[in-house]
Parts: sequence; structure tokens; C-alpha cells
Amino acid sequence: MSESKKVTCLECAQVNRVPQDKIGASPICGKCGAKLFGDKVKDLDFATLQKAARNDDVPLVVDFWAPWCGPCRTMAPEYDKAAGMLRGAARLVKVNTEAQPKAGELYNIRSIPTMAVFAGGGEKARQSGAMPAAGIVNWIKSVK
Repeated sequence: MSESKKVTCLECAQVNRVPQDKIGASPICGKCGAKLFGDKVKDLDFATLQKAARNDDVPLVVDFWAPWCGPCRTMAPEYDKAAGMLRGAARLVKVNTEAQPKAGELYNIRSIPTMAVFAGGGEKARQSGAMPAAGIVNWIKSVK
């Protein structure tokens, strides 16, 4: 029997169990039917971020950013490219620290853009500064 992974739906915040061998097959949420591994980077609210960071087994990579930040805007298309390259291996999301100030406070974000990888209930790694897509992918793959 295949090992299952916990994955939080980014639409309704329901925690789903997905068999490891089905992660690449576009699984959907058992509650709302949304794709668990979407094609686009999703902006998260504070509550969904907390739940996913606490529960997900599949790496959740969070880009903490703000609309006024030039390097954040420069990195945005590269982050989108990286999300496509990592589909099924990790989920890349964004949190606007202006709209979600509690997120920046809770996760001690002191500069933006800052990316953090969460898996298995905790933060695994953090990287500040804008990066190209290949750099983002290589950094995420290096996180154990």
C-alpha cells in the first residue's frame, strides 16, 4: 500500500491525505473539489498559511513579499516558472506581508523577498533575496 501525504487545500483549508503515487496525477480536495496542486502560484491568507505550514508533508514554499518591493516584483515571474518546474514535488505560494502582517510577525520576516520551506510541521529552510527560477528550484531541491 502506498504511503499517503497530508496536503492542505489552498481553497477551503481542508487537510487531505493523498497517496504518494497519486500526487502527480492532479489530486483534488475531498471537500471542495479544488486541485491540490494547481498550475499557478496562490496567494494565501494567514489562517490557511498556518494550517498548511503545520500539517503538510509535501514541501510548502512560501514567498513573503509586498507590492511596493522592487525585488519582489522582479522575482515574481521567476517564482511562477519555478512553481511549474516543481509541480508535484513542492507547492509554491505567496503571502503579501502588507495584507497579512501577522504572517510576517509570526514567521519573523525581516526582509523581503524571503522564501521559507515548510514540511512535516515545521520550517525547514529560509532564503532571502530575489533569485532566478533555476536558483529557486536548486535551493528547494537542496532542502532536506
